[in-house]
Amino acid sequence: MSADFSKVANKADVPVGQVKVYTIAGKRIAVCNVEGKFFAVADLCTHDGGPLGEGELIENTIECPRHGARFDVATGAVVCMPAVVPIATYLCEVREDDLWIGVPASATK
Repeated sequence: MSADFSKVANKADVPVGQVKVYTIAGKRIAVCNVEGKFFAVADLCTHDGGPLGEGELIENTIECPRHGARFDVATGAVVCMPAVVPIATYLCEVREDDLWIGVPASATK
């Protein structure tokens, strides 16, 4: 599936161990910096709709601030209940010093 990329920030805007939320094509996307590597996931916990961008980044997982569900930021897989459904992940590219996020082309139309 093709993706439409949007520049969201400078990589310095998302420090190591931090999460910043951006809106792209009407979707809230949490950009996570794990030891200098960037990942983009839906800012929406599949357990009860909590804002993942307000949660804590723990190594390569993001924890929902509401009930503690955790998700792998690379794959979206659930690593800690109460969530059982994975979260959406998005392509994240570093181009020079900028972060670009790719959302499926069908989502931007």
